[in-house]
Amino acid sequence: MSVSFPEKDRKLVEEMIRHYPHKKSAIGDVLYLAQKHFGYITPEVELYVASLLDLPASYVHQVVTFYSMYLKKPVGKYLIMLCDNVSCLLCGAEDLLGRIKEKLGIEVGETTQEGKFTLWTVECLGACEQAPVMMINDKLYGNLTPDKLDRLLDSLE
Repeated sequence: MSVSFPEKDRKLVEEMIRHYPHKKSAIGDVLYLAQKHFGYITPEVELYVASLLDLPASYVHQVVTFYSMYLKKPVGKYLIMLCDNVSCLLCGAEDLLGRIKEKLGIEVGETTQEGKFTLWTVECLGACEQAPVMMINDKLYGNLTPDKLDRLLDSLE
């Protein structure tokens, strides 16, 4: 499978590169753009990004596998990431996880059959002052309660 950006996105990559003193420093931005465009980062996408930034494919692969924000396989329309770090656990994240699993009928790491939801737990979302927290796609939700969680999940179409 051959992957490439449309002209508009190739120009955006060139602009991203100009913002950094070294071409490889744009890797995070370019990978994020690739993920938005292709849906997730495949080995072919890694090779493509490596070619755009004049990097070894192994370097791009290391970045993709190190950071959990880069998706390595398809996920549901809504990617739910519940923080399971100490602050969130002490504030009820474990109960919320059980509620999500029961409500959606999936375990951590799974996607609902119709492809609507994927559930992950993550080490930290950096919002301890709002614990317990979760992200759905790119939006953070904090100070979660079971009722707030139910309303939130029910509101997603």
